[in-house]
Amino acid sequence: MTEIRTPRLLLRRWHDDDLAPMADINADPRVMRWIGDGSVRDLDNTAEAIERWEEEWDEEGFGLFAVELLASGELAGFTGLSVPEFLPEVLPAVAISWRLGSQFWGQGYASEAAHATLEFALQDRGLDRVISINRVGDTASENIIRKLGMVPERETAHPEYAHPLRVHTIDLTEFQA
Repeated sequence: MTEIRTPRLLLRRWHDDDLAPMADINADPRVMRWIGDGSVRDLDNTAEAIERWEEEWDEEGFGLFAVELLASGELAGFTGLSVPEFLPEVLPAVAISWRLGSQFWGQGYASEAAHATLEFALQDRGLDRVISINRVGDTASENIIRKLGMVPERETAHPEYAHPLRVHTIDLTEFQA
C-alpha cells in the first residue's frame, strides 16, 4: 500500500469511511466551481468516483490519494495523479490534481500534498513529465501550479463544456525536490 507522509499530511489509498467526508467536499458549490461543469456531486457520484480512482491505482500504479490531516485524522480531500482522458489532445500524459474541502483552503495543504505527489510521480513512479490542467480564471490552482515549478504549455477548451483550460507541464530535469 502506497503512503506518503509530509510534515502535516498523510497521503494514502481510500478507506470506506472516506466516502461521507469526500461527498461533503463534492457537495460544496465553492469547491466544485472550477471542476467539470461546476455542478456539485452527491454521495452516489462520489462513491463511483472513489471506485474509479482505486481502479486507476490498480491499473496504472498511481492514482488519487486521500489526503488526511495527521494532527486530527480528518479527510481534507485528495491529491494525486490520473490520465486526463477527457482531454485527448494531451495524451499520453499524466496529470496532477487536487481537491480540498473549503475549510482546508489557505493553509498550504494543497501545495504540500501536490509537491509530495509530484516528487512521487517523478522519482518513485519514474514519470519523466507531469501536466496540470486548470480552468482559466482559477487563480488558487494557478498559484499552486506555479509553486510546483510548472510552466504553461498551451491553452485549449474543455471538449464537453467549452470553457477555457490551461495546460501546464514540468519534466524531471526541471523538478526541484
